[in-house]
Amino acid sequence: MAEERLQNILSHAGVASRRAAASLVEAGRVTVDGVIVREPGARFDPASGIRILVDGKPVGATEPHRTIMLYKPVGVLSSMSDPFGGRTVADLIRGQVSERLVPVGRLDKDSEGMLLLSNDGNLTLKLTHPRYSHEKTYVVRAAGRWSDDKLKILQGPVTMPDGYVTRPAPVRVIEPARNNVTTLEFKLGEGRKRQIRYMCSAAHLVVISLKRVAVGKVALDPSLKPGEWRDLTPGELAMLA
Repeated sequence: MAEERLQNILSHAGVASRRAAASLVEAGRVTVDGVIVREPGARFDPASGIRILVDGKPVGATEPHRTIMLYKPVGVLSSMSDPFGGRTVADLIRGQVSERLVPVGRLDKDSEGMLLLSNDGNLTLKLTHPRYSHEKTYVVRAAGRWSDDKLKILQGPVTMPDGYVTRPAPVRVIEPARNNVTTLEFKLGEGRKRQIRYMCSAAHLVVISLKRVAVGKVALDPSLKPGEWRDLTPGELAMLA
């Protein structure tokens, strides 16, 4: 009997990345033979005839791939549900999108900018796994006395509070300090939680605003306002493949 973790079964079926699939399970959106399962590591044999549903839709059912670009506003969670009742990106697309989309990666509640949502498991994997080298670009306004030495600190490596050491990253000044506020561009190939904020803290800078402006070679559509979204074009999808 070849049992697999539930989150892996969902990932292999193209529902979402393993991390996103785990979030779906924990949110109570997955049933196995009519029973809600909230443990991503619960093991099942996918060849045994079990019936798995996500949001009431059977896993493996044909659904066209769809990926959208959303301008996530500050204060909105990059998840499809929140047990504490906070506003999520699901609220921004509810009633407008029939496909079962999940966020590709995450963007902190206090940050804004480009967030992709997709039901294409392969694309999600490529965009979230470091080995595929899809850099994410951020524009950051940081407060604090500026010096060139701080740029060297930001470029890393930087030790995070949990002991993780970030990889060196391209960071440049795009607008010199004015009233002790410097505008910086970060390009990250990894996405640790609140990484840029900790990098700035290591340089004795405080993030005032953080905006993701590109994923790989695909830039945030300048016509989108916070809370708005649109489908990716075939050309943009090709750039992410």
